[in-house]
Amino acid sequence: MAFRDGPFENIKVPLAWTAAVVVVVAIIGAIFLLLGDRTTPEGGSSMGAARGGFEAAAGPVGGVFAAPVRWAGAARDYVGGYFFAIGENRRLKAEIAELRGWRDEAIAQKNINGRYEALLGLRTEPAVAMATGRAISDARGPFNRAKLIDVGSAKGVRIGNPVVTEHGLVGRISGVTSGVSRVVLLTDVASRTPVMIERTDARAMLTGDGGDSPRLEFIRGAGSIQAGDRILSSGDGGGLPRGVPVGVAAKGVDGAWRVKLFSDHGAVDYVRVLLFQTFGQLVSPEALNAPPLAGLATAPEPNAAEAGAIRDAAARRQTAQQAQAERARAAAAAPVTPAAAPSTTPNAARPATTAPRPAVAPPPPAPVTAPTVPTDAPGGAA
Repeated sequence: MAFRDGPFENIKVPLAWTAAVVVVVAIIGAIFLLLGDRTTPEGGSSMGAARGGFEAAAGPVGGVFAAPVRWAGAARDYVGGYFFAIGENRRLKAEIAELRGWRDEAIAQKNINGRYEALLGLRTEPAVAMATGRAISDARGPFNRAKLIDVGSAKGVRIGNPVVTEHGLVGRISGVTSGVSRVVLLTDVASRTPVMIERTDARAMLTGDGGDSPRLEFIRGAGSIQAGDRILSSGDGGGLPRGVPVGVAAKGVDGAWRVKLFSDHGAVDYVRVLLFQTFGQLVSPEALNAPPLAGLATAPEPNAAEAGAIRDAAARRQTAQQAQAERARAAAAAPVTPAAAPSTTPNAARPATTAPRPAVAPPPPAPVTAPTVPTDAPGGAA
């Protein structure tokens, strides 16, 4: 039988009163629990068993009801992390694009510093003053191989100075202004460079023909060159210092000997100009043409033993000179035997006139106790 069909079908319970009654009952129950939760003499709680049972029953129920909350929190964190990752990814991409430019610039600076270190470490034997420059233009053509560099006469550059990189010889200066110079490369048709083969010391002429590998001409000596021989500047003619690396010998397709240039191993953008004109600038001509004894210093003053030896030698020399003078005077004072009259007979023999010369007594030896010393003898003896 339904509730509305029973005797209470006409009873109407107000909802507000019902809620009020439930709240009052709950409050009374809470107060009862608080007052009843007292400490026992054993140190426990009078409601401990009831609380333990309630917690044991409510634990699984709470875990079930808490699971959706945890799932909702995890979903929220996932969605938030996704949107955060998108923003972080955009920021990192912008930062990478900015750093890529710095990376390229750092690599370029590293390469430039390496080139500078190699150029600054370049040394010649003997040492020659140098000026460092950078190529500012490059003019190429079938018959023209030249460059412009940003150093000129203000840095001491002159026409004819050789130009090198850290790898080897590039060319020579053909025109100079105050701040710019023109370099004719070894491959230019107007380039002529005296070289030598390092292995055999044979001489040759390196001639440019517009190609990448200039030709070797006028090679002295049969069999003096082989493929792979290093080619250096010979210094003949005084236009280049001796021993600057040029390249490696190789046989061309036309059968002629050519040189693979060392300067082709890298870009010819930073160069050094050897301020070299003649070998006379490497040493002073006055030093080479000085008198043989010009560099000798004055002899030191003699000591007592050396001064005594000098005085004794001077006394003996003076005694010998006096004895020679006495002998000369005695010989001059000796009588001379007159010569016999000539015979009237033409074929008669002339009588002998070689009479023995009277002996001259030697002068007595000079006393050595008090020798006479000339006033000009070293040591200042009177």
